[in-house]
Amino acid sequence: MIVDEHTLLREVLGEVLLAEDDFSVLTESTDFESSVALIARTRPDIVLIDIDKPHASPGGAVRRLREASPRSVVAVLSMYDDARIVQEMIRAGVRCYLHKGITRRDLVASLRSVAGAGGQVTLTVPHGTLANLDADYAGPLSRREREVIALVAAAMSNRQIATHLSVTEGTVKRHLRNIFHKLGAVSRIDAVNKYKALGDSAAYPWSASGT
Repeated sequence: MIVDEHTLLREVLGEVLLAEDDFSVLTESTDFESSVALIARTRPDIVLIDIDKPHASPGGAVRRLREASPRSVVAVLSMYDDARIVQEMIRAGVRCYLHKGITRRDLVASLRSVAGAGGQVTLTVPHGTLANLDADYAGPLSRREREVIALVAAAMSNRQIATHLSVTEGTVKRHLRNIFHKLGAVSRIDAVNKYKALGDSAAYPWSASGT
């Protein structure tokens, strides 16, 4: 299944895949909303989506697709090579993240690799993205950090959180510093929004290549 707002790109991608003996295109969609119903009905092996158009919550959209068809592999084709966007997509459940600078051969090979590779995640992005991905990812939130961010989301102050958890305000501040670092957040509101959008997940195994 191909999801892209541009007719020409959908047609080109379809032609590339149909030229291969082991691929077929079940259906196409122009947007995330209509694609949710289509994926639930057609249950494709792979959903190839373009996230270049700004979207309020691309991670949330990916999760909706996966909920509609849990067995379908979600693959992203994008011009973005920012490490944080790649992280968000992986945490949302994307199994294949492809930069638009890849070749036709790499596109086909990458989709084949995730179609039958269990939990493997494949990245085909510029080398600099991989370096930033390793540097930026600081691991999932701990149980205590999840408790703290939940209380922050409930609009509690540091003092209230400290009282609720029977710890000192200094301990709460230390947890918040760790949370901000792990989520790449710049404020309490930003941390809450990013935690809700990304969720808390363990690191994923992936195979990666640079273009």
